[in-house]
Amino acid sequence: MIMSLNGTYNPNNTDGRNPRRSNAADARRSQACCWNLSGCLEMPMGAVVSSPNHSHPHHQQPLQNRSHQSPEQSISELEQQVRDLEREVQKQKELRIMYGKRMERTQDYLKYCLQVAQENGFLHLLMNPKDTQECLLSPHNFMIGNNVWLNGSPAQFPALVPSQPSDLDLISNQARANGWSIDPLEIEMKDQIGRGSTADIYRATWRGLDVAVKYMSPEFFHSNPSGAAFFAQELHTLSRQRHRFVLQLMGACLQPPDRAWVVTELLSTTLKEWLHGPGKAHQPRDLASSLPLPPMEERLARAVEIAQAMQYLHEQRPRVVHRDLKPSNVFLDDALHVRVADFGHARFLRDGEYALTAEIGTYVYMAPEVIKCEPYDEKCDVYSFGVIVNELVTGDHPYIDIDAGPAKIAMEVAEGILRPALPADNDVQLGELIELICLSWNQDPSLRLPLSSITPKLKEIQRKFAEINVS
Repeated sequence: MIMSLNGTYNPNNTDGRNPRRSNAADARRSQACCWNLSGCLEMPMGAVVSSPNHSHPHHQQPLQNRSHQSPEQSISELEQQVRDLEREVQKQKELRIMYGKRMERTQDYLKYCLQVAQENGFLHLLMNPKDTQECLLSPHNFMIGNNVWLNGSPAQFPALVPSQPSDLDLISNQARANGWSIDPLEIEMKDQIGRGSTADIYRATWRGLDVAVKYMSPEFFHSNPSGAAFFAQELHTLSRQRHRFVLQLMGACLQPPDRAWVVTELLSTTLKEWLHGPGKAHQPRDLASSLPLPPMEERLARAVEIAQAMQYLHEQRPRVVHRDLKPSNVFLDDALHVRVADFGHARFLRDGEYALTAEIGTYVYMAPEVIKCEPYDEKCDVYSFGVIVNELVTGDHPYIDIDAGPAKIAMEVAEGILRPALPADNDVQLGELIELICLSWNQDPSLRLPLSSITPKLKEIQRKFAEINVS
């Protein structure tokens, strides 16, 4: 069952449930809407978007030639067009991400330049180009040797302020001061137990203790000018956390690019592996391996612990917004208690502050406001949490029964016409839980419940399930 709205969006439908699309006209409107949003999401800056009827060489075939084709040939040609367009969409998506990262680096550098200008007393020259031009063209202003003369007198410039220490320097000093800076020679690497896009995870031994080492790839730092800041951000966020259900930082080796290691407690598995089994195959549960679905009480217990961890993060000052909450970033210990992990994309937000960074996270768990590049706050984590709870209840990957790529799914999520399939409505016991899930992934962030309200509601639902099973 896939939740989708009718072709005409009803703004009064705020409970998160989406009625089905009704007719061909609605489908055509939805298709047009998806095309327009695709242009917004996928095209890089400066790209020119052409009409969909002229966007590919296959569309240039004369109509008189098509009239002589058999239905099978026409279908084959259309399928080829779809494949070509999907490849082009993926290419444009990758370009957009690349240009977005370049823009972020450029903005960071511009902020640094403006700060230097302000500290050295010539910010007004940058903000008022006329003043700069008059200063340069004035006959009373000239330079003798290394001395600048303004209006016939030697100019008095403030002394240059030494450059500020980098984020990595600051976190390195903090690590040494608080005793969690680790000498790489103390780490004995063993077998690899995980792999990610920017780092690999190894089992290791440190001072006789079994630990996990997140080994940041040297290539990540070589190819990403802001790689050191990214590394420092994750350490800064993780080093502040003191909660039973948040990953415990043991220490770090702070010598990028070759020895940028995050040392944490060693955990046995992830929520994704516990629920779906090892491997990357995404199949409906009825077609997957014979891995049994864990009992509902255990799945609800995992949801409650994640809620408690996220409530802790959101109630810090400043608030911690995870921005990449998903089952593969939630680990389980030997007793199956959770640890929320991977704070590489986390962000600190002060009261009343919103973030505005496009496409942070994983598409199927990403909130609509993040997809649409709108300002967002910790409610984007609430959306991701709602998708995870639904995944725990159904036992299926989100959108597993949708034959579409991540970009298409993101478009329809952003427009509010798609959500993951909910559990069957005929299960009376799940009524409250389904209502809570729908509130969590509501299209309007202001209508999503805070984790401080979700946690007690989940605990009450968990208690009721326990009572039913006992009786």
